[in-house]
Amino acid sequence: MSLTMRRRRRVDIAIPQTWLDRMRVQATRAGGRVSPMAETARDLASHRIEDARIWAAPKLDQAAQSVEEQIAPIVSAFLAELARRIDVSTARRTRRRWPVVALLGGAAIGAVGVAMYRNNAQRWTDTMRDSMRHTGSDASKWVGDKAGEVGDKVEKTGDEISGKLS
Repeated sequence: MSLTMRRRRRVDIAIPQTWLDRMRVQATRAGGRVSPMAETARDLASHRIEDARIWAAPKLDQAAQSVEEQIAPIVSAFLAELARRIDVSTARRTRRRWPVVALLGGAAIGAVGVAMYRNNAQRWTDTMRDSMRHTGSDASKWVGDKAGEVGDKVEKTGDEISGKLS
């Protein structure tokens, strides 16, 4: 069967009007029930996005300052030194040094990436350590309290047993 034959054969489905009316009423009711949930979800998503933006803005500013103060001077000094090294009067030596220059440029970019990665990893570690310190101090206080209670119970039980034995 050719493609044109398929297009010509259409099936007309007759759906009763009463069935369509019932479906329309049911869809309207369902829309009325879903609408408040959708509004709540929209409001919640809006608040979460706002919270994320509030959190991210200072982090991005801090990262920008870190790059400006720590990484940019190193890269600038490296590029100045690289420019001084490749500034040669003879073309023959320049041709030989292009692969070395490309390799050094790639190494510089890699070094910048490693420095940024380490800085970010250190900040993440510090953040996690601080959050664990707060959580851990609460847990250690709870464990210390429980250990004190158990120690008191053991002491009382020991006193009772020694009193019964004597």
